[in-house]
Amino acid sequence: DSNDDIEDVSLFDADDDVSRRSKKSKIRHPVASFFHLFFRVSAIVVYLLCELLTSSFIACMVTIILLLSCDFWAVKNVTGRLMVGLRWWNQVDDDGRSHWVFEARKVSAQGSKTSSEAESRIFWLGLITCPMIWVIFAFSALFSFKVKWLAVVVMGVVLQGANLYGYIRCKVGSRKNLTSMATNYLGKQFLRQ
Repeated sequence: DSNDDIEDVSLFDADDDVSRRSKKSKIRHPVASFFHLFFRVSAIVVYLLCELLTSSFIACMVTIILLLSCDFWAVKNVTGRLMVGLRWWNQVDDDGRSHWVFEARKVSAQGSKTSSEAESRIFWLGLITCPMIWVIFAFSALFSFKVKWLAVVVMGVVLQGANLYGYIRCKVGSRKNLTSMATNYLGKQFLRQ
């Protein structure tokens, strides 16, 4: 009975800070987070281990391109919307002109985000790191004269680079020119020094 009267009390609010941080960093969409990284990492792993596992270039190429395509679709249509509240798409009007549409989720009335910091970190880390790896693979294939692999690597750069570009445009605003934003940022950094 004496155990019922005992209550855990945090000392100097340290436990309260830890519990607040854990709520912010909690992954709300674990399946989306898994698939955000699964297709990307799987395509890279298959590319690296392909020549060791099989001698069929066609089987490797098809597997890698299927993984990259699944990644492109999943990131563009599902994980971006769930994990960070961003999405983009291309719309063709009646005149046949192409219009790119970039959307960001509106902040709720209370001013809180519905996506967690952990999911946001996972999303942006995967979105930025993997295209950089494919660019390294492209230079490697080019300089080692593996021309047949260059087509596969270019597909990786294009598909993952398109998602990266689309989500950067969503994040910074669709109306702003990315080149002018970069030069303004670099100019500010130069003036600070």
